[in-house]
Amino acid sequence: MFVNRFIRILPLVIILSGCETTLKAPTPEPEKTIAQPSPIVKNEPKEAVVEHITPINPHALDDVWQRIKVQLSFANSSHPAVQKRIAWYLTHPNYMDEISRRAEPYLYHIVSEVEKRGLPIELALMPLIESDFDASAYSHKHASGLWQLTPAIAKYFNVQISPWYDGRQDVIDSTRAALDFMEYLHTRFDGDWYHAIAAYNVGEGRVKRAIRNNKKQGKPTDFFNLKLPKQTSQYVPKLLAAAQLLKSNKMAFPAINNQQAIATLPISGAVMLDSQQEWQSLEPLNYGVIRFPAIIDAPHIVVPVNKLAEFQGMLANQKANDYSQWQHYTIQPGDSLSVIAKRYAISVNQLKAFNNLKTDRIRAGKKLILPMLADQEVEHLVKSGESLWKIAKRYNVSISKLKQWNNLSRDRLQIGEKLTVFLSNS
Repeated sequence: MFVNRFIRILPLVIILSGCETTLKAPTPEPEKTIAQPSPIVKNEPKEAVVEHITPINPHALDDVWQRIKVQLSFANSSHPAVQKRIAWYLTHPNYMDEISRRAEPYLYHIVSEVEKRGLPIELALMPLIESDFDASAYSHKHASGLWQLTPAIAKYFNVQISPWYDGRQDVIDSTRAALDFMEYLHTRFDGDWYHAIAAYNVGEGRVKRAIRNNKKQGKPTDFFNLKLPKQTSQYVPKLLAAAQLLKSNKMAFPAINNQQAIATLPISGAVMLDSQQEWQSLEPLNYGVIRFPAIIDAPHIVVPVNKLAEFQGMLANQKANDYSQWQHYTIQPGDSLSVIAKRYAISVNQLKAFNNLKTDRIRAGKKLILPMLADQEVEHLVKSGESLWKIAKRYNVSISKLKQWNNLSRDRLQIGEKLTVFLSNS
């Protein structure tokens, strides 16, 4: 079923932690070209012979990691913080196996978006540092997704967040916003990428203050000489270490096919998936869709590229008048649209759209159509010895959904804590 999607107007006012300036529109960067080696000239007895090296076409390579490798442009660093992180990677050789497994659906898209903007290819490695390429990741600071966007940054860069959809956990929306943010920071820090990357982690104001303090004391203002929080002081070195290991071939990065793995299908209203099986095939690519089986407020769904036609057909064949996947609500005396909308975690505009209402007037006894969030809502009281994994297994739901439903940024539970679980019989 399709209905008109409620469009939320996000305020373009944002307060960054420690930030002393207002975000301004970034200046577009010039298109990036890949530096190629200069011709090698060999001295021969009679005449000079020029040997030309054929330029490497990143897009012709079989592996996305190698596509990144041939475009790396940041200089190698011998700084102790970088070398320490390189040593850590080398003592955890299986780490990149898991990273490649998680990154496989996303990396081609991210690399392509970085290239389109002419940005340093190193930025495609930031989700490795931010979230270990875990699209469902939450932090204690309420940052979320591959790029660990905070709600404030996400809203400023027009990422939709509602009770139904969180674009921070959508690879398409979050990548666009993260790269918009990086372009902005690059401009604000006069083209210094290390300062911009540090500011992405800790905030623009904190990095600017560190630079000002060093200037006052006559100290260098490059990243490695700034006094920043420990996490940020390690952030840039982690990125540089990963890039240097990829460049040097000292560590294996399991290959990822250099071709698009995902595609997007626009959603013009609401979609109710018919079966749990359909959803299970899409959930790992659509953590931004918060409540099964309703896909509402999402601008699109992400599908495996080899199943694009299948899901296009699924959307096209949905019957506009089939309310079998929706629930009927009888209006009670004293009800209003705003009261009902709040009760079911939707907006008044959505409620009106679902029911083709032209006004806010409703009458007791009449029926409304509402999205079916679940067949049953359960309140679970955490007992001794229970974990998110055990509770998720008990109710046959995913850990990521448990965390989303309960706004959890941690994995540890407390005895007596109440968790909400949505169950479906489909």
